[in-house]
Amino acid sequence: MGKLYLVPTPIGNLDDMTFRAIKVLKEVDLILAEDTRNSGKLLKHFEITTHMTSHHMHNEHQQVDHIVKRIQAGETIALITDAGTPAISDPGFLLSRACVEQGIEIDCLPGATAFVPALVNSGLPNDKFIFEGFLPDKKGRQTRFLALAEETRTMILYVSPHKLVKTLGEFIQYFGADRPVSVSREITKLHEETVRGTATEVLAHFEKKAPKGEIVVIVGGKINTKTKNE
Repeated sequence: MGKLYLVPTPIGNLDDMTFRAIKVLKEVDLILAEDTRNSGKLLKHFEITTHMTSHHMHNEHQQVDHIVKRIQAGETIALITDAGTPAISDPGFLLSRACVEQGIEIDCLPGATAFVPALVNSGLPNDKFIFEGFLPDKKGRQTRFLALAEETRTMILYVSPHKLVKTLGEFIQYFGADRPVSVSREITKLHEETVRGTATEVLAHFEKKAPKGEIVVIVGGKINTKTKNE
C-alpha cells in the first residue's frame, strides 16, 4: 500500500518552503494541486518534475475514491494547495478522512500556515484560541456572530479584503466598540502589515486605507467580568 502526504507550501515567501517538502514532492508518484497553474510556478522554481493533476473544491468529491484506490495499489501521492497547509480552509479534509477510513497512512508535514504568525503577532492571548476560518456570507452569519459574542477565547478568522470593513463593523455591533482586534495582511510578503487596536480604531484605519491581499483577523475573547472582579 502507498501513502498520502499533505505538504504545506509557502503563503508568500518562497524561502519558507522546507527541504523536506521539496524532497517529498520530488519523490512521490503524483502531486494533487489545487491550481496546477499556480503550483506549476512553485514546482518549476524548485526544479520538481513530478506529474501533477488538479484537485480542488469543485472536483474533490468525485476524485476521492479513485485516489484512494491508487494509493491502495501502491502509489505515493502528495496533496498541495495554492498556499499554506492542506485542509485548513482549503481542500484536503475529504481525502484525509477517506484515507483514515481505509487504513491508509497519512503524513502531514509541518510548514507554512497563515493564522499562526497572525495569532502570535497580535499580542492577544494565545494559550487558548478557536479557529473560525471564513464566516458564513449570509445564511447563519448573524447566528454565528451572536454565538461568538460570548466566546471567551481568542478568535481567528479569515476575511476577504472586500468584506473586511463590513466585518469590522459587525465586530462593533456584536462584540462592542472596544473589543481588541488585530488584522494581519500579506503575511511573509513584501507589503506585510499588522494593524492592532480596538474594533473602532482598526475600522477607522481600513476605512481610510482600502485593504488588499490575504487577511487574517484576530479578535480578543469576551472578558468574564465576574472572574476579573474576583
